[in-house]
Amino acid sequence: MFGNDPLFIFLLASLFLAITPGPDNLFVLMQSAVYGYKTGIFITLGLCTGLIFHSAAVALGLATVLQTSPFAFPLLKVFGASYLLYLSWQAYRAANVGLSLQAVVPLTPFQFYRRGIIMNISNPKIGLFFLAFLPQFIVVKHGELASQIMLLGGIFIVIAFIVMTCIALISGSLSNWLMSSPKVQKIMHRLTAIVLLGLALHILLLTQ
Repeated sequence: MFGNDPLFIFLLASLFLAITPGPDNLFVLMQSAVYGYKTGIFITLGLCTGLIFHSAAVALGLATVLQTSPFAFPLLKVFGASYLLYLSWQAYRAANVGLSLQAVVPLTPFQFYRRGIIMNISNPKIGLFFLAFLPQFIVVKHGELASQIMLLGGIFIVIAFIVMTCIALISGSLSNWLMSSPKVQKIMHRLTAIVLLGLALHILLLTQ
């Protein structure tokens, strides 16, 4: 379906992009360090589920709405930024609740999974990135462009999942140490709040 060279270049580019520090990687790292590697993996699953949505949107041509509609992009930005601001406030509050992870009402795996989905889908930059990135590696003469885009998107998602899972496992190894140090817990929660606030401002400052 693909020539060896385009596919090989796509694999290298995807791996490079996946390991490059970004909002998703940073969020997985912070949450895994505070709550353990399992939490990071569920968030990773949510983020990758969001990537499936973006791949399908590009394949079906829906992502072009973000480029052509004068309202869709700003509305999605506001929604995404608002959700991140909410998470930032929650993390900041958690730093002041008993200074202990046990004192904070734990989220369920599904809630962490859902959080990853919402974060990913509500970030319009990812949709635009997929719209610009994936079509560069399709082979027009082979036809079935939507199928090619979905396949490329699937490959990217697998690579991203592997990379972020590794981040979760490595960062999660610090969780036991954090559990035994209330002071470090407080610092990590506040760092998480700052990171999420920065991501919210980043989305709001995006230009179409």
